[in-house]
Amino acid sequence: MMITAAAQAVVLFIATNIDDIIILSLFFGRGHGQPGTTRRILLGQYLGFIAILGTAVIVAVGADAILPDELLPYFGLIPLGLGVWAAWRSWRNRGEEDNDEAQLQGKRVSVGTVALVTFANGGDNIGVYVPVFVSISWASVFAFCIVFLLLVATLVFTARWLTSRKPIAEALERWESILFPTVLIALGVIILISGGAFGL
Repeated sequence: MMITAAAQAVVLFIATNIDDIIILSLFFGRGHGQPGTTRRILLGQYLGFIAILGTAVIVAVGADAILPDELLPYFGLIPLGLGVWAAWRSWRNRGEEDNDEAQLQGKRVSVGTVALVTFANGGDNIGVYVPVFVSISWASVFAFCIVFLLLVATLVFTARWLTSRKPIAEALERWESILFPTVLIALGVIILISGGAFGL
């Protein structure tokens, strides 16, 4: 029973989190050369994902009033706002980004930013996890959560491995200041539109 639940959890995690590889890779590209980048990204991803799981479990228990489905699309405002902020900072510091030493050191990635983006991108996760959690036993829900939390580290280190490949690292170094805000803004817009926020 638990083995079956674990196998289902692996499949569900991959299906709902594969897009995080791109975002995490951009975080690693952004923080290239900064000490503690992996630790901060890992911690931020865990905080964001624990918030996703906690929300899904609470809603599955029946506390719909705490987080109505209509609220989920508005999570898109978080990456949208962060993307606009990152784009503005890149534009403001555009002269400095030509400095080779600045590029080599990268930028500091904060735990809070990673956690917020992870949680904001988790609206679809919550939408998928809730009906699954409602349909299985609480022992299976516990098994799902344990497997999910183990796989978070795998996700982060897969993104880290990808960004350590020279062609990918060079591309991220060259285009990070454009790709990072663009992906966040696009993510925010997609979440808002796909969820029908603001009547879109």
